[in-house]
Amino acid sequence: MSNRPRIVGYAIVSREGMIAKSDGSFPEELKIPADQQFYQGSLDRAAAVANGRHSAEGGPKEKGRKRILVTRRVQRIVHDADNPNMILWNPATAPFDEAWQKLGADDGILAVVGGTDVFGLFLSIGYDAFFLSRALASVPRGRPVFPGVGNGVAAEEPLKQHGLVLKETRMLDPVSETVVQEWGPK
Repeated sequence: MSNRPRIVGYAIVSREGMIAKSDGSFPEELKIPADQQFYQGSLDRAAAVANGRHSAEGGPKEKGRKRILVTRRVQRIVHDADNPNMILWNPATAPFDEAWQKLGADDGILAVVGGTDVFGLFLSIGYDAFFLSRALASVPRGRPVFPGVGNGVAAEEPLKQHGLVLKETRMLDPVSETVVQEWGPK
């Protein structure tokens, strides 16, 4: 349980690079069944999930998954009083490797599922892969996948700036023209 996990990000974005509406809610326009199937299947293969306080993957298996909740509301790392599968981690006061050890998850994949600041945090920690699903839907004034995305900055730019390259693009849903891009290290 001491090895570092493979860190993999998962997000679906609008054509503007947004993952949520401005109020933080998940847009109906981004609820693409083929993407949801890909996403939930990927989470089923993960050892644990990481997300911020306002993000979660939903679904019936959410409570049962090992989880790192990224928050500034704790001093370092604490176990959640209401969920034995979850720890609360403040990345400003404790390193990621310490949080991973405290979680006690099996070796494997840590699925990073958002929101904006959490996706940005793991850019600096280092993604082993990032699956960026792209929908044609418009969410013009929403919350971006990464800090700085929007206003002419594409969702892929922060991935490129952190040394990731596009490995593959595949069609998830031809009707909505939703694709998934796999990004990884050079």
